[in-house]
Amino acid sequence: MRSIPIATACTIYHKFFCEINLDAYDPYLVAMSSLYLAGKVEEQHLRTRDIINVSNRYFHPGSDPLELDSRFWEIRDSIVQCELLVLRVLRFQVSFQHPHKYLLHYLVSLKNWLNRYSWQRTPVSITAWALLQDSYHGGLCLRFRAQHIAVAVIHLALQAYGVEVPAEAEAEKPWWQVFSEDLTKPTIDNIVSDLIQIYTMDTEIP
Repeated sequence: MRSIPIATACTIYHKFFCEINLDAYDPYLVAMSSLYLAGKVEEQHLRTRDIINVSNRYFHPGSDPLELDSRFWEIRDSIVQCELLVLRVLRFQVSFQHPHKYLLHYLVSLKNWLNRYSWQRTPVSITAWALLQDSYHGGLCLRFRAQHIAVAVIHLALQAYGVEVPAEAEAEKPWWQVFSEDLTKPTIDNIVSDLIQIYTMDTEIP
């Protein structure tokens, strides 16, 4: 899947479990249905058979694709029924504004501000994109605006490599406020803190 459909699938999943108790439904079934639904929303249609086989491989590494037997059709029907449930719970609001387009524009501007050596010797853009993708492991997409998340991942990437934006001390406003006027430093800190917490959470998953 491309980046945007994956982001939509994750957002659907997190939003569903904001409305519904985590113990009420099988999270793996909801995850499969979220992928299937996101494929439709973002026009990257996925076959249910592919989703089922990838999920089965996750639980049984090295296993062969499932036969088209009664168990397969039972899982397929469950995905379709769960998709309808997710749509009802989310009141059919499954289109979202993601930070990706903002991140792209902000990185282009930042590249023009920084000297060429600073930009070439550090993978700031690659790291920022990776951080954005990882942010969907948690519910940041539900708690913060897309523009703010885009700025925060750039801020963290710059910090990670010790890259400073030229003339920031003399500027009227910090670089990140040029991109988003209503953004504050505490908001950036909250996003970065939540993002770091996701990496801690991932290490605890068996």
